[in-house]
Amino acid sequence: MIYSTATVPVNPEGETRLTRDQVWKGLELKARDARLFLPPGLCTRCDVVEESATHFVREATIAGSDLREIITLEVQSKVTFFQATGPREGAIVNELFEDEAGELQLKFYCYIGLRGKQSNGPEEQAEKAQFDSDKGYKAALLSTLKRTRELVVEGRL
Repeated sequence: MIYSTATVPVNPEGETRLTRDQVWKGLELKARDARLFLPPGLCTRCDVVEESATHFVREATIAGSDLREIITLEVQSKVTFFQATGPREGAIVNELFEDEAGELQLKFYCYIGLRGKQSNGPEEQAEKAQFDSDKGYKAALLSTLKRTRELVVEGRL
C-alpha cells in the first residue's frame, strides 16, 4: 500500500488571496470535471453518472486509464475520491484547513494500492516515488490553486 501526503499554503505571499469559499468551489468543480484542472489531453472524459445526498459517482479517462470514483464532499472541508475501478484502489483526499496561525492550507493524502500488483512491490514503490516527487501531488495542489485563481479572475467561481 502507498501512503503519500503533501500540504501547501493557499495564499502564499505575492499571490492573489483566495477565500475558503473560492477554494472550496474550485475543489468541488475539479471533483465534478477534472478536465478543467488537469493539463490538456490528460483527462479526456469526466462525467458524473450518479448523484445522491451523500456522494456522487464519476467516470473518467485519465492518462489513458478508465476509472470510476465514488466522491464524497464534506462541505468547505474535504473531498474524498474512493477508487472503485481503475488501476488504483483506496482513497485520495483533498482537505482544506487552517493551520495554527489561521492561514488556509490545502492538503493531499492518499492510502492506495495498485490493483493486481504486489503490495509494496516495484510498481507501488515507483508510484509512491512519483507521488512524493516535485511533479507529484504537491505540484497538483499548486496547479489546482493556480487554476482556481484563474477561474475567480474569469468570474466563473
